[in-house]
Amino acid sequence: MHTPVIEGEMVSLRPIRAQDSEAAWQLCTDAESRRMTGSTREFSRDEVDDWCATVADLDGRHDWAITVGDSDEMLGQVVLNHLDPHLRGGRLTMSIRSGHRGRGYAREATMLAGRFAFGADPEGLGLHRLGLEVLSINPRAFALYESLGFMTEGRLRDAHLDGERYCDRILMSMLDDEYVVAAQGWR
Repeated sequence: MHTPVIEGEMVSLRPIRAQDSEAAWQLCTDAESRRMTGSTREFSRDEVDDWCATVADLDGRHDWAITVGDSDEMLGQVVLNHLDPHLRGGRLTMSIRSGHRGRGYAREATMLAGRFAFGADPEGLGLHRLGLEVLSINPRAFALYESLGFMTEGRLRDAHLDGERYCDRILMSMLDDEYVVAAQGWR
């Protein structure tokens, strides 16, 4: 499955590649990113290097590096995975490196990935449903997804351990007909 380069107004999405291993390592080891995304697995540097070198060849997913302007530096990643062609569904995940948050990169990257996910053209996936999970300790991400038209489906109460306290996993999704309406307001 070919992962295309997608150009936006502010950000570009390009397939993750071996040269992104240092930036991916920073994402994997950044305490705030790990906390906000609920990452609990520890990765070795070799695992991250191998993943960056091979992820573009994996089926059932699209992994993009988020880049800005003329720079090819990976500022974050956006992923469409758990793609099911029969159900026409998938899942979105996102993370932005420390020092690059709060600049609108995640917003535009989500919009670009959403257009690809729901797009029916030859480059798009033509999905019916795109889901995601956000932790209750991450109100900025929740507000972002909600502002883009993702709907809350449910809440898994105390489903994630944040240090010594539990927090909820909030399930959100968007359906293709909701996307058509929501995307009209995306800027």
